[in-house]
Amino acid sequence: MIEKWGIPVRPITGKKPRTVYVYLPEQAQEDPDARFPVLYMFDGHNVFFDEDATYGKSWGMGDFLEETGVGLIVVAVDCNHRPPHGRLSEYSPFTFTDDQFGRVVGRGRIFMDWLVDTLKPLIDEKYPTLPHRDATWIAGSSMGGLMSLYAVTAYNQVFSRAAALSPSVWLVRDKMAPLIRKAEFAPGTVVYMDYGSREMGNHTGMLRCFQNTADALMEKGVYLTSRIVPNGDHCEACWEEQIPFFLHILFYDRE
Repeated sequence: MIEKWGIPVRPITGKKPRTVYVYLPEQAQEDPDARFPVLYMFDGHNVFFDEDATYGKSWGMGDFLEETGVGLIVVAVDCNHRPPHGRLSEYSPFTFTDDQFGRVVGRGRIFMDWLVDTLKPLIDEKYPTLPHRDATWIAGSSMGGLMSLYAVTAYNQVFSRAAALSPSVWLVRDKMAPLIRKAEFAPGTVVYMDYGSREMGNHTGMLRCFQNTADALMEKGVYLTSRIVPNGDHCEACWEEQIPFFLHILFYDRE
């Protein structure tokens, strides 16, 4: 079951409601005492429904979870669609300048503060969640992938695991790895990070940025799974194909 409701992200876009999608597993309806881990996701409009997706193709996350019976709550928040660069600004933890986009003011910290201080308590109150850190995860692609890396780094006391698909580390190439190296990670932090082989050449120095980010995570003792996806592209169809890989990593635990 997928619920849709609105909530304003007041610190960034004022009173206008933002769509929140919440996937609840069948077990939640069958067993009222059951509790589930929660995966927060960026670009909520692209996660579940093709008709809501920017380019007409979603991840089909709900279909996968229903077909496989995975016991997981997914909370996916729509992005900031305001021009000229609302999404870029909201999903960047750093202010950056780019030849294509010009100067973009990073409001990623403001968005994450809202997610952690406003949205998460609401979700934990309304749904059958396991609210503690070990069962609170985050995932996204592209700028959402960058934000997932930022979230598990700067908000490590909240998120224990993250999946960053095709993270846009190239836009903040000299800032993400240093932030990771300065951060304190709790033992057992898990990160899945990938990039498509076909998209690696889209941006100058992308391989170096990817390597630097991976090196920084490993230096901090993070349990990192890093992949170059064979013939992988920068699109929802490709990210949908990676769902089994990153969910396996997020759920994996060996006593």
